Amino acid sequence: MAPKLRRVCIVTGTRAEYGLLYWLMKGIQNDPDLELQIIATGAHLSPEFGLTYQQIEQDGFTINKKIEMVLSADTPSAISKSVGISLIGFSDSYTDLNSDLVVLLGDRYELVASSLAALFSGIPIAHIHGGETTLGAFDEAIRHSITKMAWLHFAATDVYRKRIIQLGENPERVFDVGGLGVDSIEKTNLLSKEELVDITGIQFAEKNLLITYHPVTMEHKKSEEYFRSLLNVLGDLDEIYLIFTMPNSDTDSRIIKQMINEFVSNHKNRAISFNSMGHLNYLSALQFVDAVIGNSSSGILEAPTFKVGTVNIGDRQTGRVKASSVIDCAPSEKSITKAIEKLYSENFQKILLKTKNPYGNGNASEKILAILKNTLLPKNLKKEFYDLPS
Repeated sequence: MAPKLRRVCIVTGTRAEYGLLYWLMKGIQNDPDLELQIIATGAHLSPEFGLTYQQIEQDGFTINKKIEMVLSADTPSAISKSVGISLIGFSDSYTDLNSDLVVLLGDRYELVASSLAALFSGIPIAHIHGGETTLGAFDEAIRHSITKMAWLHFAATDVYRKRIIQLGENPERVFDVGGLGVDSIEKTNLLSKEELVDITGIQFAEKNLLITYHPVTMEHKKSEEYFRSLLNVLGDLDEIYLIFTMPNSDTDSRIIKQMINEFVSNHKNRAISFNSMGHLNYLSALQFVDAVIGNSSSGILEAPTFKVGTVNIGDRQTGRVKASSVIDCAPSEKSITKAIEKLYSENFQKILLKTKNPYGNGNASEKILAILKNTLLPKNLKKEFYDLPS
């Protein structure tokens, strides 16, 4: 009798997360000793966010389970109810799939339900991108809570590996593999500028900025105020072409989407927006812009590989390891204006040429795949708290 394949279940809820997981999923799919299972949930299944589960299927993957959870509201109550609904869905899905291992990336709220259901079902969790800190979002608490539920940990830097261990996790199960964002860039055949223009309709100018701004979930009702400051600054930059991507399905995301639509409508000659660019188009655009502006992790994790600047607004990414290409600023018009002036300064442009991405040089997916395949899985999930040496 042939040995049983190890069933590895990947959970994905957003376009950005899927882009990071793509090469790991391909590796699992192509490995003769592993069986890939996919659960799609969250924004993937929402028409408002582009029904991006279709991209997963177009890429040659089979989605085993779809868990509807996004309610038609972006209030704190709706987010909480979405988590509750999805917990039922994940419980049923894990039972049906009989997964041996669940792989979760990051800190989205849908992962609260997926990790709880896996824990209660006795399924080991492999967590990617743990140990990081992001002061300005409730992702911080979600990320660390998943760490405490996970069995295997794949950190993006040694700093994050040490923090996971500080949280009481056994060093033997915590691995510094680098960032999957770098992996994705190195493995993807990016589009030329001409191809990108033809596919997306982007009309590049001499100067170009990519704007990705998400709600600040730990500062109640501040997202509109902060994003308005950014738009006021961008409105005065007549010579710069602006490419907007829509925010995640977080609390107060709809007001940001509305503001983007109004801005683009009033600046049609030099601005464009996308509900979902797709990972290929996004990375391809990233290589041709002067900077990413906003508070997205892509400005921290991916932009430095292209030696592209990042204007990081507010404290949503505070605590993350950052390259020399990142300019931090407050969410005020004055501070954002100064940051953009610094971005285009001769001195900073010289700094960009020497930028190195602290999240590695690629091959993270291969490292994770080897560990997922070869690590002996526990018969139960009892974990002793690992105390740091005194």
